[in-house]
This record gives sequence, C-alpha cells and structure tokens, in this order.
Amino acid sequence: MNTHVPTREEAFALLTEYNQSKSLINHALAVEGVMRYMARNRGEDEEKWGIIGLVHDLDYERYPEQHCRKTKEILEAHGWPEDYIRAVMSHGWGLVTDVKPEHEMEKVLYTIDELTGLVTAVALVRPSKSVLDMKPKSVTKKWKDKSFAAGVNRDVIQQGADMLGMELTELFADVIAGMREVADKIGLAGESESGGAE
Repeated sequence: MNTHVPTREEAFALLTEYNQSKSLINHALAVEGVMRYMARNRGEDEEKWGIIGLVHDLDYERYPEQHCRKTKEILEAHGWPEDYIRAVMSHGWGLVTDVKPEHEMEKVLYTIDELTGLVTAVALVRPSKSVLDMKPKSVTKKWKDKSFAAGVNRDVIQQGADMLGMELTELFADVIAGMREVADKIGLAGESESGGAE
C-alpha cells in the first residue's frame, strides 16, 4: 500500500471529521502545540511531531471503547506512514494498547497527553484563566493534591517523565511553554492577551 506523508491541513480535516467536541479539539491542539515545542527543543521534525499530536485521540469521540485501535484503521485507510500510526498507538500503552513508547517522539506524546489535561485544569481555576502567566510551581501544587483533576492519570505522567529522564518541574515548564504558543486557539489566553501576572 502506498504511504502518504500527511499535511497538517489533512490531519486537521480528519480530526474535525471525527470530532465535534470543542474540548477534544482543544485538547488535540494543546497536545500539538506541546509536541511542536518539544520537537523544536530537541532538533526533531516539528511538523511530524505536531501532526501526530493533533490526531492522537482521533477516534475518542466516536469510538471510546476502541480507542487507538480505531485510529489505526482510519490512518491505515488514508495511507499514513507506519511510524506515525505506531506513535499514535503508543500513547495508549498499558491502558488500551501494548505498543510501548520507544522513540523519543512516542515517549513525549505518552507523557504530555495527560499532562496537558492537568495544565488546562490548573489554568481554569486561576484568576486569569490563562497559561500565559502560569508558573510550573502552580502545577506542582495541584499535582500533589490528588483530588484535583482526579481523572488525570498521574502514574502515566510520572512513568513518562522517568522514560524521558526529566524532572517533573522541567516537564511542567515545557508543557506550559508549548501550550502558551497555542493559548489563544485553546481558550487559555485569559481575559486579556497581555500575559501580565494578574
């Protein structure tokens, strides 16, 4: 089967074809933003990392019971390259797939998927409702409070941080920085666009 390297436009079209939920689309955009930021920091392919971040939860709205497996079918049907598909599958490792993150790109996706959710939750309880004035210590404080954003799988984040050899505070800083770049797209730029501390 011919593989086709997808463009960002094609990836976004697929995302919005399968997902109508604003929160899921915002999550995809947040993960894309962080993947791009992390790729740039590592001298990796920003476009590729971003596209994989964008479609990682492609099947979640329509096929939650077949999460990741359905995405694999959809992407194969569109002729996506094997390494893109494998990376998407690996973010469900230990939860819905047995594809272990091996490549740096896969480890980053696995780690930041849940973490963008935590950072979003932290932003929304701030007076500014923004990531623009957020510091890693705000996330650290909420990380320790297990009842806060209880749906966030902290074990996955910790395991991912270990895989990447990163301290949590360093990881929090990277995720905040990546999400700042897309803050206006994901509704986390706050009431004002100035980014000044509230």
